[in-house]
Amino acid sequence: MLATILHAAGDIRVEERPEPTILAPTDAIIRVTASCVCGSDLWPFRGADALIAPTAMGHEYVGVVEQVGSRVTTVKPGQFVIGSFFASDNTCPNCLAGYQTSCVHRQGVSGAQAELLRVPLADGTLVATPGMPEADLVPSLLTLSDVMGTGWFAAVAANVQPGGTVAVVGDGAVGLLGILSAKQMGAGRVIAMSRHASRQALAIEFGATDVVEERGDAGVARIKELTGGLGADSVLECVGTQESMMQAIRSARPGGHVGYVGVSHDVELPGLELFFSHVHLHGGPAPVRQYLPELIDLVWTRQIDPGKVFDQTLPLADAAAGYKAMDKRHAIKVLLRS
Repeated sequence: MLATILHAAGDIRVEERPEPTILAPTDAIIRVTASCVCGSDLWPFRGADALIAPTAMGHEYVGVVEQVGSRVTTVKPGQFVIGSFFASDNTCPNCLAGYQTSCVHRQGVSGAQAELLRVPLADGTLVATPGMPEADLVPSLLTLSDVMGTGWFAAVAANVQPGGTVAVVGDGAVGLLGILSAKQMGAGRVIAMSRHASRQALAIEFGATDVVEERGDAGVARIKELTGGLGADSVLECVGTQESMMQAIRSARPGGHVGYVGVSHDVELPGLELFFSHVHLHGGPAPVRQYLPELIDLVWTRQIDPGKVFDQTLPLADAAAGYKAMDKRHAIKVLLRS
């Protein structure tokens, strides 16, 4: 089968690899209909994350079940399924509390940018759609595997409330879908922080009411100006850098909430400033499995269309071009058709 392999920083190849097999009775094998390149895939691609050996890439996926282990009961061959980027049993105390990405038996799901994928803990990880989806729904369903679920969790963690004011730091796919999530949750005002025209246009289509192009202290000052000097009720941090985290915290009003979902890279918080800010912080790897049933319903009934975040579609064999397009910010998010 074809699979996308990162050999070194900047060296991504699509190669023939052995097909996966059932290794445990709780596994499932799916034939991947579509996968995509994630912003977090760019960290190792750029050399920011260490690479010990050639690595199979991809953790976002939808597809059709081909085979299941003897203990799998909730999905069966022939069903179209979506799963999280972390496998979970969905029965441990952490899962039952809604944090499947902290499952005591969690396993990373990788190698999704391929024709076939082995998914461990299938019963607790995969969710079947009501039927075989129409082709135009596949991109939106694919977002639920990570970026839409992560944007949704950012909004939940930031305590977005009907009528509230929300600021979103980061105009990548997660930030844009955080805007869509905040709007779906009833936010009265959604401020997108972006300086790229194409991303600003999509932010507005997803529900942003204001766009702030300034960054850092200037961006914070602009948020304060737009909110009568107070700051936003909820801030979604969707980047993961020191600058973005501090911009998010400083953009929140006293008593406000920051939901952070950007994968942290060298972020250090100043304790005294945080102490006097009275800002709530909550975030981490999004427990997208918690939200899959609700989000599948919203997509299936065409109440939301998060698939618009894909602005380039390529065959799996051209995955390297997709990485380059996202690295150069020529694309927001690239969908790969197997």
